[in-house]
Amino acid sequence: MLNTSGARPPRRAAVLGSPIAHSLSPVLHRAAYQALGLEGWEYGRHEIDEAALPGFLTTIAEDDVPWAGLSLTMPLKRAVIPLLDEVSATAAAVEAVNTVIFTEEGRRVGENTDIPGMVAALRERGVARVDSAAILGAGATASSALAALARICSAEVTVYVRSEQRAAEMRQWGERLGVAVRTRDWSAAAEAFTAPLVIATTPAGSTDELAAAVPDQPGALFDVLYEPWPTPLAAAWSARGGAVVGGLDLLVHQAVLQVELMTGCRPGPLAAMRAAGEAALAGR
Repeated sequence: MLNTSGARPPRRAAVLGSPIAHSLSPVLHRAAYQALGLEGWEYGRHEIDEAALPGFLTTIAEDDVPWAGLSLTMPLKRAVIPLLDEVSATAAAVEAVNTVIFTEEGRRVGENTDIPGMVAALRERGVARVDSAAILGAGATASSALAALARICSAEVTVYVRSEQRAAEMRQWGERLGVAVRTRDWSAAAEAFTAPLVIATTPAGSTDELAAAVPDQPGALFDVLYEPWPTPLAAAWSARGGAVVGGLDLLVHQAVLQVELMTGCRPGPLAAMRAAGEAALAGR
């Protein structure tokens, strides 16, 4: 790949969260730095919770080596917002920041690459537009999925949830994002499989029992998990000829956008980052 970095001096970046030991972000970002020829750039991993976050941000501001940015995972995506100087419209829409950029002027800017990362991962697998969609689950990832669907879905989104509180939250997100949302109880989750696009946002094991209900001619499935992979649901879906987008696809696409924001190098090295992620998962 052409070195688009110029003579940029070394910078630091890292992923923060708790727990964080499982994160593939260091593998992906270091692969990007190598592909881009960014000598001396470092990308670390730090176990940081909400209480420790303000102190960490203060400490790195005094570091001898300037910081380019941070990747954030749970539970920091919302906790970081009051500590920022600016938040993008995309991040504000779902009240979740997964990327912090440090500007030359010392400002902290919050961004969300999960949402455009979802859209890009779907587009790569041939899903650019759908008439309707279904979401399994109603956690933080589900709100990002709903925001992504606001960009590609022309009609109603049905969300399958386990409680009325979660159902109400998803309907509120729909109103905020301009998406028509209908909620259904989790007991009817198999009905989701009639939609042209299903996005599974629940933890590992949550959809295993649904694998037997995959129809003979399914549409597209976006399962946001990447470990273990394939999930029983994704395996059954693929076996019946349906298109499957996995969690690694999302992780790589959102990380490419993070690299572009932090380094200023475009385009990000998607192929190199995906290969590094696949190798890391294969070695676990």
